[in-house]
Amino acid sequence: MSRCESCIVKEFNSLKALTRDELMRISTCKTGKLFKKGEIIFEEGEVLNGVFCVKDGVCKLSKLSENGKDQVVKLVVKGGLLGKRSIVSDETTNLSAVALNDMEMCFIPKSEIMADLKKNPNFTLDVLQKMAGDLRDSEDTLVDMAQKPVKQRMAETLLYILDNFGTDEDGYLSIVISREDYASIVGTATESAIRILSHFKKEGFISTSGKKIKIEEPKALKWLQ
Repeated sequence: MSRCESCIVKEFNSLKALTRDELMRISTCKTGKLFKKGEIIFEEGEVLNGVFCVKDGVCKLSKLSENGKDQVVKLVVKGGLLGKRSIVSDETTNLSAVALNDMEMCFIPKSEIMADLKKNPNFTLDVLQKMAGDLRDSEDTLVDMAQKPVKQRMAETLLYILDNFGTDEDGYLSIVISREDYASIVGTATESAIRILSHFKKEGFISTSGKKIKIEEPKALKWLQ
């Protein structure tokens, strides 16, 4: 397990605002955690005693709706910090986190994070800015759900995954998620998501191999936006 002060992952999150001494202190307190694909990291309503720093892998954050369906709120990748809002607000988690592939994380105790929030204004400001950004993204998603057609939201989701996660050596999206999760991300029924993806495939916009998806015509998907 690498030391925080020399770990490149911190450059992608608020930990970059900590001093070298603060990072060295955290290194002595953190613990490494591994999660298998499909494993629950934490559940909605849980009390978190620290934050998770994603070293490798991807997880989904989702919320259970009143009808019992999961609504995927966000995909979190390398460098992401999970649980910071719950720590700052001292509340239980309002989302669940599940690994989409095998993941490696570092767990930093709440006491260490709170100590730095109280002592390091640069760190505090960065955390608040990240939380404000998350809130902005949530508001944008709500507007998209209300105003954009499902086909457009699906096209944007595919392009978002392509732009942010890239492809494997065969050209397929590197993040493989279920059709149910695609439906949850765009806010539609699974059957509707399957029909839209089938339509995209028929039009030649995408091709598939099992659950894997390859973007064949990104410009055509952008035109739908």
